[in-house]
Amino acid sequence: MSSRRLVPTLQVVSLASSMGYGVMFTVLDDFRGNYGIPESSLGLLVALGFFTSFAAQILIAPLADKGHARRLVMLGAWVEAIGTLGMAFGTNFTVLALSRFLMGVGAGAALPAVRRIVVQSDRENMGRNLGRILSFDVAGFATGPVLSAILADTVGFGAPFIIVAGALLVLGFMVARLEVPETSEELRTEKRLAFDLLRVKPLAGAIFIGVALFLMIGTFDATFVVMMDDLGASSWMSNVGITAFALPLVFLGPIGGRLTQHVGPFVAAATGILFGAIFMTSYGALTVPLIILTIGLFHGIVDGLTVTGSGMAVSMVAPPERLAGAQGLMGGLQTLVGGVAAALAGLNYEHLGRTVTFSVAAALMVALVVCGLLFAGGAVRSTSPRFRKEELVS
Repeated sequence: MSSRRLVPTLQVVSLASSMGYGVMFTVLDDFRGNYGIPESSLGLLVALGFFTSFAAQILIAPLADKGHARRLVMLGAWVEAIGTLGMAFGTNFTVLALSRFLMGVGAGAALPAVRRIVVQSDRENMGRNLGRILSFDVAGFATGPVLSAILADTVGFGAPFIIVAGALLVLGFMVARLEVPETSEELRTEKRLAFDLLRVKPLAGAIFIGVALFLMIGTFDATFVVMMDDLGASSWMSNVGITAFALPLVFLGPIGGRLTQHVGPFVAAATGILFGAIFMTSYGALTVPLIILTIGLFHGIVDGLTVTGSGMAVSMVAPPERLAGAQGLMGGLQTLVGGVAAALAGLNYEHLGRTVTFSVAAALMVALVVCGLLFAGGAVRSTSPRFRKEELVS
C-alpha cells in the first residue's frame, strides 16, 4: 500500500476502534434485559475497558518505539476485533468481561502507535493530522450508536459488534501492507517502560495539562445528563447537549490542529483548559437548561480548536525515538484520571451537590494547568519539535 494512504488508513482504524466503544454503550440495557446482568456488573464492564486500556498504554505501547509500531497497530486491531466479536456472542458476564478486556488491550496497544506513526510520517503537518485522528475518533464514537439503532432491533443487538469486528479485522490486514516509518535500530531505547520520561520537565508539563483535560471530560460525562434532568430539562435537550459538545470536535479537529501548531501546543492546550474551567464553573452556577446547553456548544467549539494541544506538546518535547512511549504514558494517565474523576464526580454530586462538583473540578483544572506551564518553562511558546537533555530532572 502506498505511503500516501498511511494517515487516511490510520484515521479509519481510530474510527473503527471508537465505534465499537460507542456501540457498547447503547446495548448495556440489552445485556441487562436479555442476560440478567445487574447494573453494578455493567458498570464494572465499562470500567474494565478503561483500566485495561491504561495498562496496555503503559506496558505495551512503548514497544512501538522499538521498531514494532506497525505490528502493534495490526495486532491491536485484531485483538480488539476478537473482543468486539465476543461482545456480539457473549451471554454472561464472564464472557463479556473477557471480551471487554481484549477490546481495552487492543485499543491501548494500537492507538499510541497510531499517533507515533502519524507524527513521524509528516512532522510539518503534525497538527492537522493529529486533529484528523481526533475527528475520526470522536466520529466513530458518535456513529456507533447510530449503527446500533439501525441494526439492533431489526437484525439483533450483536450485529453492530460483528460489523465493527469485521472492519477491524480488514483494517489489520491493510495496516500490514503500509510503509511505516519505524525507529532506526541504533536509536531504539532499551527502556521497557516510559515512566523515566517524566524526568523531561516540559514533557511532564504537557502531561499535567493533558490530565486536566480528562479530569474535565470525566466530570462532565458523569454528571451532565443527571444535572440536566435535575434542572427539569427534557431528555432530548440532554442528548442534544452531549451532541453539541461532541460535534465541534469532529468538524474542528483538523482546523484546531493547524491552529495549535501555529500558536504553539502549550499555549493552545492551556488556553482551552482555562476556558473549560470557566465553562465548568458556569454549569454549577446556572439553573436554566437552555443557557447551559448554549454554553455547552461554545465549550465544544473551544475544545475542538484546542484539544489536540497536549498530545502535540508531548510529540514536540519527547525524545524523537520514544514518541509512542510518551504518547502511551500520557494516554494511560489520562484514562486513569478520567475514570477516577468520573467516579468522584458522581460521589460529589450525590453528597455535595452540583455547584461544589463543578467548582472543585474547575479549580483542579486550573491548578494542573499552572503546574504544567511551570514545568514546561521555555517550551511554552515553542511551535516546533525541541527535546533538550538539559531539561531532564536529575
